[in-house]
Amino acid sequence: MEILEFYQNFLKTDINSRNDLLFELKDIVLKDEFNWVSEIFEKIIKDTEKDALIYYNMGTENEIRISYGDFMNRYNQFINFLKKHNIKKGASIYIMAGAVPEQWYSIMGSLKGGFTVIPSAPNLTEYELKYRFAQDPPDVIISDINNADKIDRSLKNSPLKICLSDKIGWINYSQINGEDNNAPAEKIKINDIFIKYFTSGTTGMPKAVKQSAILYPIGQLSTLAAIGIKENYIHNNLSSPGWAKFAWSSFFAPLSAGSTILIIDYSGKLNTGKYLEILDNYHVNSFCAPPTAWRQFLSIKTDVKLKQLHETVSAGEPLNGEIINKWKEKFGTTIRDFYGQSEATAMVANSPGIKVIPGSMGKPLKMYGIKLLDDDFNEIADPYKIGIISVKNYQNNYGLFIGYSDENKNREVFVNNYYLTGDKAYMDDSGYLYFVSRSDDVIKTSDYRVGPFEVESAIISNEAVLESAVIGSPDPLKYQAIKAFVILKENFEKNQQTAESIYKTVKNLLPYYKLPRIIEFTNELPKTISGKIKRNELRSIEIEKKSNNARGEYEYYL
Repeated sequence: MEILEFYQNFLKTDINSRNDLLFELKDIVLKDEFNWVSEIFEKIIKDTEKDALIYYNMGTENEIRISYGDFMNRYNQFINFLKKHNIKKGASIYIMAGAVPEQWYSIMGSLKGGFTVIPSAPNLTEYELKYRFAQDPPDVIISDINNADKIDRSLKNSPLKICLSDKIGWINYSQINGEDNNAPAEKIKINDIFIKYFTSGTTGMPKAVKQSAILYPIGQLSTLAAIGIKENYIHNNLSSPGWAKFAWSSFFAPLSAGSTILIIDYSGKLNTGKYLEILDNYHVNSFCAPPTAWRQFLSIKTDVKLKQLHETVSAGEPLNGEIINKWKEKFGTTIRDFYGQSEATAMVANSPGIKVIPGSMGKPLKMYGIKLLDDDFNEIADPYKIGIISVKNYQNNYGLFIGYSDENKNREVFVNNYYLTGDKAYMDDSGYLYFVSRSDDVIKTSDYRVGPFEVESAIISNEAVLESAVIGSPDPLKYQAIKAFVILKENFEKNQQTAESIYKTVKNLLPYYKLPRIIEFTNELPKTISGKIKRNELRSIEIEKKSNNARGEYEYYL
């Protein structure tokens, strides 16, 4: 079967049965050169007058509607504009802006034009930008006005700079609209990189995750199957641009279905009541949000009914039964958890039509050969035994990343024909998977993965700090709060003032979600004979303390 025919069959199939079709992807072999935009997307979209994007600005209450035909024109103009400025295939394009239509034009244009996108969350700091620019110098930067000065201060080279507003030294994005709205598709091969995400690890600074321009968009069929979006749906995803979840649920899944995407542009603290009202006013049919958002939605009083909502999904951490039951009681739909990584697409899900068990990620999606491995890399066959979530025969898998920018990291995760996710889980006797923990020291806080080394490196820059160790502390709202154990230099006091000084130092270097909310001063840290900090021992002590509601003598909450 040809890939286009597979897509057409997939979209015609009832959403309760799409997971079964994913298994057939393994038998589809693509040509040496393949462009997903021209060979799939532009052929499955039949109604070019239909709304592709509805943009709603929560602050100004302005609305913009973009048809599929206009969407295609816009991303073709983007390609022609870059080519006119001599931007070649494979060029690195950083996008640092909020939820605005230009995000969609730039991403789709980059995919069709053969450019490499590096999504950058708007809350990245100069400290983080300088690191990223040093690893992968930008050829093009697209930014909103709020981030342009920060980017200018972080740059070492002279890329093509495009701003969404007027800015001295930058090109206004509106100039792109004057280009020809027809653009040829670039010839793309299976290992050509389309997107890179900088993701946190156990040691060292963030590594780049490299996703293929061929595998990644096709692999997002697993996300489409997990969410259950239909062609006639209006879909919304509460996710910030710059994260893989945005590409999953705000971009590929709804566009692959030919549905309409509702973009809700908000800044600052989320007004949850207003957000629900907007979903209701636009008759949203499918909605995806992170775990922290569901708790916030249920904490407010609202008369909103969401009667048109059919599918609600969550990813990031398991939701407990209380949240799922309260949402269903209030709005009538069941929140379905699913699981994936920046390194892949949706891998495990409570797919449409299956029974939802609170606390479970669901069952493996059939595109991935999901296995649980013990510490000796043996497959676990017995239920309720904890193992590392792994993908068998990873080289023959659509959706899985090509590798990291760090070859040492690649050797750690690609072992004996398995890709090791680094997440631990167990499976019950009905085939449902349950998340247990990370197998490394990465912290899962709210909807983010944070590497302890990043935070420790920022903490150590404070003049009072001799040494630090960062872990995740159990938290009922965030899953884990970031906690730092700190050894002070001589002549510095273990008190609230010192803790606040350290907090402010980190705040000047890292975004809010990486800040240590708990600081405990100590005289020593548990270490191996070779001097490596035993973070697992610190975590065990912390879990016991939290279970007993205990607090250290020199423990401070920020």
